[in-house]
Formats: sequence, C-alpha cells, structure tokens
Amino acid sequence: MTYSVSQNPTELQAEVARLSEELKMRDNLVQQLSQELFRLVKGNTGFMPNPEVSERHMTEMRALREQLQGVEQQVTFYQEQISDRDREIYQLKQTVQELTDRSRMLEQVVQELPKIYRQKFAERMVPIREKVAQIQRENRQLHAELQSVSYRLAVRTRRQTHLDLPSFGRFTGATLPSFGNA
Repeated sequence: MTYSVSQNPTELQAEVARLSEELKMRDNLVQQLSQELFRLVKGNTGFMPNPEVSERHMTEMRALREQLQGVEQQVTFYQEQISDRDREIYQLKQTVQELTDRSRMLEQVVQELPKIYRQKFAERMVPIREKVAQIQRENRQLHAELQSVSYRLAVRTRRQTHLDLPSFGRFTGATLPSFGNA
C-alpha cells in the first residue's frame, strides 16, 4: 500500500490503528497454532524419535530387505524354470503336431495301398496276359501244323506201303479236336 503525503493525520492514525489491530489478530492466531502444535507433538510420543525403537526398526528393515531379496531370487529362478518349460511345451506341441500329420498321411497311404497294389498288379499282368495269349495262338497254330504234318505223313506212308486204308473222303472242314486253352 502506498501512502501519499497528502493524507491528513487523522486518516493516518486510523490506518495505523487498523494495521495494529490486524497485527494483534495475527499474533493471536500464531499463538493458538503454536499451542495446538505443541499439544499434538507432546501427546504423540511416536513423533519423537526413540533411539532404541529406531535401531530395532532398522534391524527389522534389514531383515525384511534380505527376505525380499531372497523372494526376488526365488521368483527369478521360478520364472526361468517356467520359461524353460514353456519352450519345452512349445517344442513338444510342435512335435505332436508333426507326428499327428505324419500319422494321418500314413493312415491315408495304408488305406490306399490295396488299390495301389491292385493297380500295379493289373499293370504287370497286361504284358503277361498278352504273352499268354500269344503263346496260346502259337500253340493252336503249332497244333494245326502238327495235325497237317501228321495227315501228310500218314498219306505218304500209305502210298509208300500200299496199305489199303479206309478212305475218309476229302477234308470237309470238320472240326478238329481242341485241347482247350493249352
């Protein structure tokens, strides 16, 4: 607050009286707060540090810190074990999946094997059947040639020995005996 010199003395006295009154009121408030603070501090024995209690607290704090360190080490150890087991579980799951896939594939192959064997057997039998059919044709041809040669030999032998064999007439396409599929 700035005071001008132009204020009259009565105004100045009134201002001084008012400021004195404020100062007394503040002094009273400070006094009351000091008394209340003293009463609170005096009534609270825990507020004042006691060397014996303080040393005991420090010892307990050290012991608790050591216990906490031990627990933290155990937690770290168990976390590492859990991580190792998680990796192992992941690897085992992958192995199980691979084996399951392989098992399914093998089951499918086993189910298809009879069909594949029949198909392969049929493929192998084609040249064998063709060979058997060719041999049967050759056998029939050779058999027909044998009969023809046997007939010619019999005719020639009859002419040379002059045996009178009964004449059967000319070959009229009668069926010759067959030996089946031999």
